[in-house]
Amino acid sequence: MEIILAKHSGFCFGVNRAIDMAFSEAEKKERKGRLFTCGYLIHNKEVVKRLESMGVTMIESLDEAAEGDTVIVRSHGEPREFYEKAAEKGIELIDTTCVFVKKIHDIVSKAHEEDVPVVLIGDREHQEVKATNGWCGYRAHLIGNAEEAKTEAESLKGTEPIVVCQTTIKEELLKEVLEVFDAAGIRYDIRNTICNATRDRQESCAELASQVDAMIVIGDERSSNSKKLYEIAKKNNKNSIFIENAENLLLNRLTKCNRIGCIAGASTPEWIIKEVISHMSENVNKSMEQNPMMDFMDDIEKSLRLPKPGDIIDGKVDQVMGDAVIVNMGCKKDGILRSDEVAMEEGQTLADLYKVGDEIKAKVIKSDDGEGGIMLSTKRLVAVENYAELEAAMENRENITVTLTRAVNGGVIAAYKEITGFIPMSQLSDRYVENAEEFLGQTFDVRVIRVDTKRNRAVFSRKAILVDEKRKAVAEIWENLNVGDIVEGKVMRFTDYGAFVDIGGVDGLLHISEISWGKLKHPEEVLKIGDIINVKILSLNEEKGKISLGLKQTQPEPWTLVGEKYQVGDVLEGKVVQIKDYGAFVELEAGLDGLVHISEIANKRVENVFDELKVGETVNVKIMEIDPDKRRISLSIKATLPAEEPVAEEAAEEAPVEEEAKEEE
Repeated sequence: MEIILAKHSGFCFGVNRAIDMAFSEAEKKERKGRLFTCGYLIHNKEVVKRLESMGVTMIESLDEAAEGDTVIVRSHGEPREFYEKAAEKGIELIDTTCVFVKKIHDIVSKAHEEDVPVVLIGDREHQEVKATNGWCGYRAHLIGNAEEAKTEAESLKGTEPIVVCQTTIKEELLKEVLEVFDAAGIRYDIRNTICNATRDRQESCAELASQVDAMIVIGDERSSNSKKLYEIAKKNNKNSIFIENAENLLLNRLTKCNRIGCIAGASTPEWIIKEVISHMSENVNKSMEQNPMMDFMDDIEKSLRLPKPGDIIDGKVDQVMGDAVIVNMGCKKDGILRSDEVAMEEGQTLADLYKVGDEIKAKVIKSDDGEGGIMLSTKRLVAVENYAELEAAMENRENITVTLTRAVNGGVIAAYKEITGFIPMSQLSDRYVENAEEFLGQTFDVRVIRVDTKRNRAVFSRKAILVDEKRKAVAEIWENLNVGDIVEGKVMRFTDYGAFVDIGGVDGLLHISEISWGKLKHPEEVLKIGDIINVKILSLNEEKGKISLGLKQTQPEPWTLVGEKYQVGDVLEGKVVQIKDYGAFVELEAGLDGLVHISEIANKRVENVFDELKVGETVNVKIMEIDPDKRRISLSIKATLPAEEPVAEEAAEEAPVEEEAKEEE
């Protein structure tokens, strides 16, 4: 005998989440008030019994609870006023409403606010339908079959309603209702909210029931989805049995069957499925080693073991929502892959990347999201590969390209593919950076200087690349520099002893004595920051990185042109640049001075040169003599002055002579 379990069977994501949250709350030791479930948490007696054994009591309404009590909201959901009443009474709620049911609540609530009619297809007595209707002011058009659809169609003419479904109805019912609407000419906005897990389970049931000799449906008699599975099984196989647990399994009806199919409703716990399989295996087929169902028993054991954070799992997409993907991992909890844990391009959605049934590989980042799910990430799985790339880049001293995204204390965050690293402020540039804001949004090549895969950290350096590039550029520049070369440079900064000039990537010193043939007190007398000048390389010391430059060497030395520009007897204007006891030096042009002897300063006897002239004073001088060999020019100020009558002076000089003559007589 062969026992075959349907591909989709047992707890769905929503039920699994509700049970985990309820059991977790029941296990808490400290609680102010009592703990209740309002109505059946799920439609399964065995689960209810277990909760009762843990001190969880079921109530029918919030009127039975008081301030300080805690009430677990069932997975089928509650209407809006339920939450409002709980808040008024000071009752804490643990909301286990299925995320897919909450999605319907959001849809009908928004439609109600916008005054758009709502059509709700499902069983009007089912708690999910009652709760959903409470989110649109109890104004939904409730439809449970094609006849009711015809009745409601009359009142919907001239409108364009939003159509939603109870998550557990059969797909056939939705099609029947829409056919009625189409025939009546009603335009509608269909939101197919039948849960994919329900749809998959129903399709799996129909397929398996048609292939076996007998079909067993395991579920609670109050479970809507379990009863629908039985209807589907019965339709495809007359020899179908509905049971709640192993105790009411009718083995005598299975003795002549070679192939038995088995499926469980969404609210059927795994332990009940396991008991039924074990009971059949022990009583129907004593040769357990040949029973393929034993493989399933192993699968159930495996399903009870949950993956741990850091594990890489393989799963299958069960549901694609706007902000999350539900992944079946073959264990008792489903995986939740949220949109922020998926690498997507701008404008992409989860629906663009995933379809129901797709196989998926992801990394477990949290074993429980607090709501019964296991948090997954494909982005961090890619990040593992990215960190491996960083380690290789660091080992091989290869550059990587990053984008600077935001400034933090002490540096900036840089994005590399699906991971981020840190660039310290000191490693952001080869110059001092006070504010990193100017770099944000830019893309740079950086060097990886540290990787810590255990802590998911990486440190980058842009400075390392800039320094290397500068070193290579400088080396290339040095190769092309020669003493005596005339090169173009840019004045970068001044010091008291000269100026630093950038000559294509390296700085050279232009000493103040090499700027002009004349005497300077500061480079600013001749140059300005940013000036482009031609300079001559006077010396090179690559080992110390020093270059000496000259500016005056690019201009003729004044003494070489003296014979062409100046002649004895020329009267010129000059500036007093130095004063001595014996005279003053007057600059005719930069680098060309002449001496005015004390006797040539004025048409009188000069005792102190400082009394007659001041440094910086402009005077007229006459060239008296030029000696090229000794590089001397004799000048005269007196020769440029008008001649004076020395009468008084001569009389004064003659008087003593006459007296001397008288004395001699």
